[in-house]
Amino acid sequence: MQIVHSQYRGSREIEHVGSAHTDADLELLKAVARQRLAAGQGELDLRLAGSPANSGAALPITSTRAGHLLDALARGYDTLGFPAATGRDEVFRALVLARIIEPTSKLDSLRVLDEAGAPAPSYRTVKRRLRLYAGADDVDETGQPVPVDPAGGPWRARLARACADHVRLGTATLLLYDVTTLYFETDQGDGFREPEFSKERRLEPQITVGLLTDGAGFPLTVHAFEGNRAETTTMLPVLTGFLTEHGLSDVTVVADAGMVSEANKCAIEEAGLSFVLGARVPDVPYQVKAWREAHPNLEIPDGHVFVQPWPAGPSDQRRDHTIFYQYRADRARRTLRGIDQQVTKAENAVAGKTAVKRNRYVRLTDAKKSVNRALEAKNRALAGIKGYVTNLPDPDAEQVIATYSRLLNVEKSFRMSKSDLAARPIYHHTRESIEAHLTIVFAALAVSRWIENTTGWSIRRFVTTARRYRTITIQAGDHTITAADPLPDDLQTVLDAIHGTH
Repeated sequence: MQIVHSQYRGSREIEHVGSAHTDADLELLKAVARQRLAAGQGELDLRLAGSPANSGAALPITSTRAGHLLDALARGYDTLGFPAATGRDEVFRALVLARIIEPTSKLDSLRVLDEAGAPAPSYRTVKRRLRLYAGADDVDETGQPVPVDPAGGPWRARLARACADHVRLGTATLLLYDVTTLYFETDQGDGFREPEFSKERRLEPQITVGLLTDGAGFPLTVHAFEGNRAETTTMLPVLTGFLTEHGLSDVTVVADAGMVSEANKCAIEEAGLSFVLGARVPDVPYQVKAWREAHPNLEIPDGHVFVQPWPAGPSDQRRDHTIFYQYRADRARRTLRGIDQQVTKAENAVAGKTAVKRNRYVRLTDAKKSVNRALEAKNRALAGIKGYVTNLPDPDAEQVIATYSRLLNVEKSFRMSKSDLAARPIYHHTRESIEAHLTIVFAALAVSRWIENTTGWSIRRFVTTARRYRTITIQAGDHTITAADPLPDDLQTVLDAIHGTH
């Protein structure tokens, strides 16, 4: 194929007049095609290396950043007042944001930050500052202690003060308390990590963690205790320390029955505090018995509440108490199903069909096995009944029960810390490093709850969604080009809410 060039209206024209074919001819054809496509359009001279025909070469990406995610998390961190509480410690800030983005080890957190496009400290710096986050004094570059402002207190206490300021603690504040356990993959206890009853049904050494929140489940303080410490002995140190720190004299404490011993209840009263507590119901209450006697062959109405006043005696150093017993049909159904299953297993064990295992309904008397029918009858009579006790004046049953139901918010915070933030300190072995880890998780939990409260999204959904949309910087010759993925409407809406532009 031969190519003959002619001018027509300022453009090259191609006429096919032969059959000879070369690579140069093909390149010329491509150049003419590009000229035709770009006719009448302006051209930006990017001064790219190589020939003009090199426009198909990939341009280098010089940086990429998950800017929407990082900026949103930083917004929550700043809104909670954590920069001032931590002396604008950028290492701590980086570890908190990395914990929310992708919970992993401290060493791997540097990789998370790098992939997100955030500046990452050196691992040596991280290790050096962990003792500070655990509550020790600060140290300089040479390892010498640097005095901390006495008014600031330990690191976690200053974070707790910032959280308390954020929720505007006052006399009407609800304080919710609960505990959980975090286990370690080791078979040796060390006085702090010790084996005991585990909420996760584990046999390994563990620690006990107590969390105090406001009524919405926003974290206010967290404390770690020995793994073999009784749950009932953890509440008072956390509560009294928090009240003293913030100068509170009249709040309402809400806790489950498992957290409260009689001594705890008396101590709360002596401090002049109000409470709404779960009440143990070992036997069928008198009010329930009386109702059933007066209404034979009838089921208690769903949601019915029995009220038992418990006035203080002349020598009692307490307020009047009120106990509410609520019956819920759904609760009774679940309890009765469990009783049926346990009784069936007990009957099989007594009949010799299965081995005797731990079962409350199997009674052993002089090596004889029998089914404990009295216990079965009592538990069936108690099915669906839950107790609540309060020392609030003139309490309303619906309000008291609704207040107690807010403990679900603490459980939600624990679930978030265990799943979304991977609170279990599997990479830590000393108490100092464990305490530092919990401080980081505490701050990350506060930022996560702020994101959820502000957007209505779960923290997992927000991180997973926002992480995909990045800002990319491309180098094109002497020019730097910034490109970004367009945001979907729902993500743009929550980002507007976070940054206060909605």
